[in-house]
Amino acid sequence: MKRRNNLCLIVTTMGTLFLLMVVLYGSINSQQSETSGLKPDYRLLGRPLYKLDINWPKYPELFSGEVFGVAVNQYAGVVYVAQRGETVPKVLVFTTDGEFLQAWNTSTLEMPHGIFLADAATNPTVWVTDVGNGPYGHSIKQYSPSGKLLQVLGSMGEAGSGVNPLQFDQPAEIFVHSSGEIYIVDGDGGINNRLIKLSKDLEVQWMHGEKGQGLAQFYIPHSVAVDNYQRVWVADRGNKRIQVFNSVTGDWLGTWGSCFNEDAPYSVRLTPDQKYFVVVQLNTNQISLLEAPPVGVIGQCQVVSVIQLAEDVKPHLVDLDLKTGALYVAEIGAQQAQKFTPFSLGTGFLQDG
Repeated sequence: MKRRNNLCLIVTTMGTLFLLMVVLYGSINSQQSETSGLKPDYRLLGRPLYKLDINWPKYPELFSGEVFGVAVNQYAGVVYVAQRGETVPKVLVFTTDGEFLQAWNTSTLEMPHGIFLADAATNPTVWVTDVGNGPYGHSIKQYSPSGKLLQVLGSMGEAGSGVNPLQFDQPAEIFVHSSGEIYIVDGDGGINNRLIKLSKDLEVQWMHGEKGQGLAQFYIPHSVAVDNYQRVWVADRGNKRIQVFNSVTGDWLGTWGSCFNEDAPYSVRLTPDQKYFVVVQLNTNQISLLEAPPVGVIGQCQVVSVIQLAEDVKPHLVDLDLKTGALYVAEIGAQQAQKFTPFSLGTGFLQDG
């Protein structure tokens, strides 16, 4: 009898704790809605891993164009937002707390697409892919944190498929590894469908450049990321799949497609703990978290959590603060960038020490 009473007590206690967690989670979402004074513009499906920071940025009216990309310097606590428009500054700079710092009014950017913060700890620079058709387009540019042009990859104003010298046609995104090696997906609807790896000295190491639906072929490769296990992950947008390659040899390792029946992956990034991929699907207005596979295994993709945004938000590309785990989303339709913070009940979930 005593044993049965103990078992009942344990079950009752666990049930109470579960109910408390549900109530607390619901009250947090309710407080967010009441604070904003608006109906919630997103829903969480599956495990609640992120919640919206409604106070970032402090002055959202500063967004004046179509927001296409976002990049974070976790050491400086700075967020770079790339936007498009005839008379708008092409890059806005905020703190991770939401304060506005400056705008880049550079004339060397036409139509920003992807943006990436490289070498954050020691010598931070900002790389921007430019898909414009004017004299500065079809190129990838490296800027100082204040917006000074430092270097150009490709032949500005000239679309092409050359390798020596490098040419691009609407390059979609760039990923600069901590080793200095560079990975580029080219292009966003142009004549090229390429994944290119460059050495630190900008020499081509390997390339996959054939259009098609087969293995290591692409149709509108749109985003690229490299994990800690020598694997390159490419959002193969036109084929509604993610392809995986060995970062050293360029060998094809696998494909994920079963998670993208309704809409294509537009962006792919890893959480700081390398446990999840953050994948954006623009047409269904979703941000999905996929479980990252262990070393040596690709397997099939598995969705563990979804942030369902409101209709016509059109999330495009994302980046993560590798210190806090905060997620920043560039949204074309809503013409804004939003910040989501890791959801936790007093724990450091998704945070990197």
